[in-house]
Amino acid sequence: AGTMSSGAKAGLVSADVLQREKQELRKHERSTKHLEEESRNAQTVFRDKSGRRRNLAQEQLEQRLKAEAEAKREEQYAKWGKGLAQERQQQQNVEDAVKEMQKPLARYIDDQDLDRMLREQEREGDPMAALIKKRKAKENKEKEKPRYKGPAPPLNRFNIWPGHRWDGVDRSNGFEQQRFARIANKKAVQELAYKWSVEDM
Repeated sequence: AGTMSSGAKAGLVSADVLQREKQELRKHERSTKHLEEESRNAQTVFRDKSGRRRNLAQEQLEQRLKAEAEAKREEQYAKWGKGLAQERQQQQNVEDAVKEMQKPLARYIDDQDLDRMLREQEREGDPMAALIKKRKAKENKEKEKPRYKGPAPPLNRFNIWPGHRWDGVDRSNGFEQQRFARIANKKAVQELAYKWSVEDM
């Protein structure tokens, strides 16, 4: 005789067989009850396409870090797009405004900031303006590093300009000149080979 989906025998069966089957079924249910409890409280296991377990907490952390890095980069690009010099100027203006707010309302003749600001202003028709400009240019020139002003130095592969104290004497072992000569020779040979290869066309 065949069996039903529950595992019991199909068709006409005696009471003893039916009783025995029921006992076996109860025993089987009792033995698998702990598995049922475990599966009820078990956490869902997520897997990727290859079948490996996914660590969702780790993935969320990585996504958050990636989003933070992206936001920081966007902020940096926005700052660069706005202009660093303009931002510095704006910051300076804010600092100046805060500084001015802390001062008393009335400004007296001995106010050093006011005196400096008035001195730095350039007015049209000022007879001393040319002298002030010359003095400022001289101050800026003093800040710049001195540069070499002699005859054109020999080429080098890094395009480094000689120091301002160089006397114009080439004390190298000739490696740079040999290198440039090799590069020029190689280029000339390649050009000649190309011309020779397309001569028949």
